Amino acid sequence: MNVGRTLFSQLIDPLPLAEFRKCVARYRGNHRVRSFTCWDQFLCMAFAQVTGRESLRDSVVSLRSIGAGLYHMGIRGQVSRSNLADANESRDWRIFADFARALIPEARRLHQDHDLGLALDHVVYALDATIIDLCMSLFPWAVYRSDQHAIKLHTQLDLRGNIPTFLRISPAKTHDVHFLDHLVIEPGAFYVMDRGYLDFARLFRFTLHAAFFVTRPRGNFRFRRLASMPVEWAAGVRCDQAISLVSFYSRQGHPQPLRRVGFYDAERDRRLVFITNNFTLPARTIADLYRLRWQVELFFKWIKQHLRIKAFYGTSDNAVKTQTWIAVCVYLAMLIAHRRLKLEIDLHTMVQVLSIKSLQKTPAKEAFSLNGRALEKADDHNQLCLFDF
Repeated sequence: MNVGRTLFSQLIDPLPLAEFRKCVARYRGNHRVRSFTCWDQFLCMAFAQVTGRESLRDSVVSLRSIGAGLYHMGIRGQVSRSNLADANESRDWRIFADFARALIPEARRLHQDHDLGLALDHVVYALDATIIDLCMSLFPWAVYRSDQHAIKLHTQLDLRGNIPTFLRISPAKTHDVHFLDHLVIEPGAFYVMDRGYLDFARLFRFTLHAAFFVTRPRGNFRFRRLASMPVEWAAGVRCDQAISLVSFYSRQGHPQPLRRVGFYDAERDRRLVFITNNFTLPARTIADLYRLRWQVELFFKWIKQHLRIKAFYGTSDNAVKTQTWIAVCVYLAMLIAHRRLKLEIDLHTMVQVLSIKSLQKTPAKEAFSLNGRALEKADDHNQLCLFDF
């Protein structure tokens, strides 16, 4: 007798199945497929992500142990190691990339009231990339260095909710600055990036599209001061200048003036310099915007620790990208569920609960209820406490 839905099903069911079918049809993912469909593949891989399965065999054994419960999870095809491995190798990874892009608008809508801690109504993006190491013998196609094979994950992160709005997987040799060529620049938005993206010709695109960037110059940065504005010395601002570029190629790339802000970080005893094309925000706000860039570093650390994007179930380029994009879909699904259920726990605790309760038929609100009141009720029994002194 089936009473209720599993916690895993409650996480997956709100996802737009109609959009997924459009993605499958776009790349003919189910062409000549008899039983194990793309949706079955997605559910199996999502289950492996949520429960932290170590390998493909581990995932298949865990799923087959459920028996008839697979039907209630939405898996209709026969789960086998060969079926799942062949699907990851042959079915176009762009199916899951497009599905992730279909989930992004809903995640952003639910997090649009997220407070950045700044008096700023603009959209703020952080840009960065991370290296994902791969085994040299298993991934000979991912050459990075003579002693290292890897791929690179480029990310544009919406800081209102830490939502990845644009991702790109490239060979690890690809320089970070080339990611700017693929961005669709949003007018009025702020783009915060480190000095790895410092290319004035590319940055001028932001100015032309009425968007703003905040970055840091290199040590050999040359400029000419045009004007100086008053500074708030108590707020840590040491200089606020309008400048023009001096070097020939830099001036050709960005012919318009820029703003240079000097800031002293008293906590770390560091002097930092920022450059931006925004002349209206206070200088301290420019420094605070760059401080928020650290959120993208935390995002990379979080997904590497809690999702399976460091150990892969397949060895081909297609299998690696499929697993990475499904991990992004799972991350977005958790963000959506976390906001819809208005959970008081953080995302880290939510993943921990999912990893051990995915197959329990417990209402999601109850399963993720770890507030003080629930804990008090759990302690109200006659069992002795081992460490009660």
